[in-house]
Order: sequence, then structure tokens, then C-alpha cells
Amino acid sequence: MEKIVIQRLFMQHYAKMYRVARTILYDEQESKDVVSDIFEGLLRGETVLIPNTEERYLLTSVRNQCLKRLRHQETRLRMETATRKATGRRLSGNEQAADAEAEDERLTDIIEFVASHLTEQEQRIFRFRFTDGCSYEEIATAEGISRVAVWKHLSHALKEIRNRFNPKAL
Repeated sequence: MEKIVIQRLFMQHYAKMYRVARTILYDEQESKDVVSDIFEGLLRGETVLIPNTEERYLLTSVRNQCLKRLRHQETRLRMETATRKATGRRLSGNEQAADAEAEDERLTDIIEFVASHLTEQEQRIFRFRFTDGCSYEEIATAEGISRVAVWKHLSHALKEIRNRFNPKAL
């Protein structure tokens, strides 16, 4: 998409997109980030807009990105709460640092395992899902496979990781 077209879309729709994001997120900076991310995607050429549907697409994209961010924040908060409940108390600063270090070490082990034990396609799909946060549909489109195939690859990868790092849970 040409820059001049994107500039026109920006000038024409930014205010409305920002209002939608602000209504959902209640955060000025997060709202600006969401709208900027959408226009950045347009500049990178990731999306081709169909004439007369630009506004609908842009507003739907804002809504979807906002909901995705809220889900991510909610998941992070649930994990923090579960950690505190499991320990029965608040973690001190030193304990949080040690806990974070242990978690980083565990993640490094998992990443090394993924790189050495999964196929290249499984690695890409795993990265799309868990690093980039892509949906099954987005992964399927990027890889040129079906959503079911994405699910099968992820299931296999997760099974291998569980077998390696949590054999007692089986």
C-alpha cells in the first residue's frame, strides 16, 4: 500500500480509532500504541485493504488488538495471583528476583529443547504462537497449512515439552 494512501487513512480515521481504543483500554498510551501498531502493519505491507471497507477494517482491527492486549494483561495478572496464592504470601524483592531468575533459566532450557528436538516447521509454529502471540488462523495463513495442522503441530510440540520437563504429570 502506498504511503500517501496510508497517510490519507491516518488523517481520516486516526481520531475515531483512538476513541475506540481509549473506550476499551482506558489508557491513553496503550490506545495510541494500538492504533500505531495497526498503521505500522499497513506500512509494512502486511495487509491489503479493499476499497470502501477501510474504516470497517481499521475499527475492527483496533477492537481486536485492544481485546488481545486485555487478554494478555489478564493472563499475566492471573499468573501473578496464582503464584502468590501458591506460596501463601507476598514474595519479597529478593524472592521475586530469585523466582524470575529460575523462571528465565527454565525458559532457556525449554527454548534449547525446542530448537534441538522439534522440526523446523514445529519450531516456527511454536514461535508464532508463544512468542508472537499469533492465532491459529494467522499461523495457518503464514505457513500455508490448515488450522487443524497448526493444532496438531502445537499439540505434538507441547506433548514433547511436557514429557521432557514434567514427566510426573503424565
